[in-house]
Amino acid sequence: MNKDRVGVTLIFSLNGFLYANWVSRLPRLQEQFSLDHSELGTALLTISLGALLSMPLTGRIIVRTGSRRLTTYAALLLCFITPAIPWMPNYASLLGLFFALGLTTGSLDVSMNAQAVMVESRLNKPIMSSFHAWFSAGMMLGAGSGAFFNRLEWPMTWHLPLMAVVCLGAALWAVGQLITDNRPRPTAASTESVPRARRFQPELVSLGLLAFCCMLAEGAMADWSANYLEKVAKAGRYWAPIGLAAFTAAMTIGRFLGDHLRLRLGDERLMRAGSFTALSGLAIALLWPVFWTGTLGFFLVGAGLSSIVPIAYSTAGKAPGLAPGVGISAVSTIGYAGFLLGPPVIGYISDYLGLRVGLSFVWLLLAVMAIMSVSLTVRKARREQAETAVRLAAKRQKEAYSLP
Repeated sequence: MNKDRVGVTLIFSLNGFLYANWVSRLPRLQEQFSLDHSELGTALLTISLGALLSMPLTGRIIVRTGSRRLTTYAALLLCFITPAIPWMPNYASLLGLFFALGLTTGSLDVSMNAQAVMVESRLNKPIMSSFHAWFSAGMMLGAGSGAFFNRLEWPMTWHLPLMAVVCLGAALWAVGQLITDNRPRPTAASTESVPRARRFQPELVSLGLLAFCCMLAEGAMADWSANYLEKVAKAGRYWAPIGLAAFTAAMTIGRFLGDHLRLRLGDERLMRAGSFTALSGLAIALLWPVFWTGTLGFFLVGAGLSSIVPIAYSTAGKAPGLAPGVGISAVSTIGYAGFLLGPPVIGYISDYLGLRVGLSFVWLLLAVMAIMSVSLTVRKARREQAETAVRLAAKRQKEAYSLP
């Protein structure tokens, strides 16, 4: 495997690993700061807000300076911000740190995906799902790590710094393998010449809306699955993180198979199948709130969602007339609005009606995603029929002119 592919893969993995380590300890963080569901939702909202603000700016910066430099800065900064979470003295400082974490992860998400598109273009075959698979593998290992240190009853002030030191060493090697963007540095004028209409063309907006629903569900599973199993399914504090591990395991398996499935089924059919699988899985978890059915349901949600965002990013990164970072930043900005909306809505609904009802909001968004996936398939079939009709008409016209 090429070093650039290994380097980008490692960045994806470290991102997921650090994220799952601290997210799997959210119940303990909630206890440390004495937060109710609404306050925890607001704290998670600040991360999404930071990411949402940084993503459009990241696309513009990538056009000016390339994605390698920004990926390097964001990956290293993430290793310093994450271990500081449990050291915050109060809720206000936690909100400030979470906002900085959102700015960093938003920039890293766009820049590392721009690197992934360049690696995919070099190899001339679909490999985007494999990068996201390694992100999910990192999350799975991070969730297992969180469960392990939770079982040992290690405080987060020991747990997170230890994991960050390990990740920092790996990140320092990985950033040295990244691809240098081999295009001339544009002037400020040429950067400004990309019209907003092109950056948010209809195809990118459609992909962004699919990513919105998918990423809201992904964030909900990451942020609330442990809480749901512990406080609704009564699984116990040591078993609760297993739900997140099941979700990330399914995401990992699905994404490792994703590139092969894209070639066999096509993007539209794969998105449709994934949408209905995720919809069914969350229904199982909500209708039968016990540990085993909850874990099974979260596993099915992960399997269903696994290929949707990689397909959206890969397609957006190859949008005609746009640099990879610009197309990805447009889709990811819309998609991360799901993270912006999800945490407070789920938190506020849960405070009044319970977490089970709060997660029903996610189920409704998955239903919307399923409907959109069917619509995309129908529109593609109609477009292909129209293109076939045009080709046949042109062929007949050519044959008619060739007759004596």
